Amino acid sequence: MLEIEAAAVSALRGRLGKPFLDAVAAIFAARGRVVVTGMGKSGHVGGKIASTLASTGTPAFFMHPGEASHGDVGMIAEGDVVIAISNSGESDEILRILPLIKRRGAKVIAITGRDRSTLATEADVHLDAAVEKEACPMNLAPTASTTAVLALGDALAVALLEKRGFGEDDYAMHHPGGTLGRRLLLHVSDVMHSGERLPRVGLGATLKEAILEMSQKGLGMTAIVDEGGRVAGLFTDGDLRRTLEKHEDIRGMKVAEVMTRNPRAIGPARLAAEAAQVMQAHHVSGRLLVVDDGGRLVGAVHVDDLLRAGVI
Repeated sequence: MLEIEAAAVSALRGRLGKPFLDAVAAIFAARGRVVVTGMGKSGHVGGKIASTLASTGTPAFFMHPGEASHGDVGMIAEGDVVIAISNSGESDEILRILPLIKRRGAKVIAITGRDRSTLATEADVHLDAAVEKEACPMNLAPTASTTAVLALGDALAVALLEKRGFGEDDYAMHHPGGTLGRRLLLHVSDVMHSGERLPRVGLGATLKEAILEMSQKGLGMTAIVDEGGRVAGLFTDGDLRRTLEKHEDIRGMKVAEVMTRNPRAIGPARLAAEAAQVMQAHHVSGRLLVVDDGGRLVGAVHVDDLLRAGVI
């Protein structure tokens, strides 16, 4: 069965000629939207095609042809492009509304399995999705034919995506709830600890004061800043363990004596995904300071913040 469907898709490669280019050009030049319609299994495939187009930069929606005869044809306006899907090219529900679509000034791209069908003949552009046979053993249930149409719809979407120069940032704007959206739209400033939640002590602070600040803020570290608020160093719970191993008496010790100087940092306008990359590339122990262009401390990012945000 899979071999039959694979062969149906592979056969499309030889048909992506001028009609396909004309279809892409018509959609790209359209002043309106793409309206996809189809009955039965073709309709289910059409819904997916419309969704893929919409998510990749081509405004599109699905219109049920049966409902179109009862008012939904009003969804179509001049400047739209209608993609009508029918394996036979003779679906009554589509042929019934075809004159109304044309009267409204919309172009029609037909996807059928018969190039001499009524729908193929009356369309502005016809895309041939014919298959040698269905995967159904009775050669009746739409199987290979719907797979071929789906692949053809994906090819249209990808061609238009490339023609529009639609990139990752655009994709993220269309998918703000997805993982890619979180990776590309979330900035360090969105997830960092700042203000009263930000652990910091001055250069003259004692080790005891630094430990208390770490305990109160719960990030397992504290930044050390100079009088101008610029980062001078970082002291973490790992630094504390190493200090206790080397020194029997830490009373009166200054945090500046044992802090890590010139710690890794990142700007607040950088992507949260970049913060994760810096932590991984430089083996930073799960926390990263955030500084402005002048090196002044403005926040801190913990690996748990990135996990909660879905960035990693």
